[in-house]
Amino acid sequence: MKFKIFEFKKVKSTNDTAIRLIKKNYSNGFIMSETQTFGKGQRGNKWISKKGNLFISIFFKMNEKLILDKIVKLNLIIVNKIINSFINVKTNIKSPNDILIKKKKVCGILQETLFKDENRFLIIGMGINVLNSPKIKNYPTAYLNNYSKKKIHKHQLAKKIKLEFEKNYYKFCK
Repeated sequence: MKFKIFEFKKVKSTNDTAIRLIKKNYSNGFIMSETQTFGKGQRGNKWISKKGNLFISIFFKMNEKLILDKIVKLNLIIVNKIINSFINVKTNIKSPNDILIKKKKVCGILQETLFKDENRFLIIGMGINVLNSPKIKNYPTAYLNNYSKKKIHKHQLAKKIKLEFEKNYYKFCK
């Protein structure tokens, strides 16, 4: 499946944008924004969205029988593999939804589901620190370009993520 691309300069949250698009009857999409003013994290936390980093959400109809915990793990594995292809150090997955480099958060993934017209939609939001990372008291953060010999461009990373999710889409629909 090919995801329809939606690009924005600024959104409140890419996941909120996905919800709005689903309500407008789009069945799938890949949302990317240059900035987001109120990124969402787990349990109502805010994702601090520094300019130059990657903010995306992917959404599509999913099989109602799939268990969200299994999907969360699959998403982490897919994104972790992609991040590792760009950098020179090994990353670690920290449950439930983080990817770390040397015990510092570099990526957060937030999955949400939405029911519309008897269909269940999965929304996978990602914030990846590419160019810089926020300073958060008592929570160390990192960014990808600090661990790469070649400068990573967020559009290059986004393209690889989109292609990998399109390739693995069938795993979400079994």
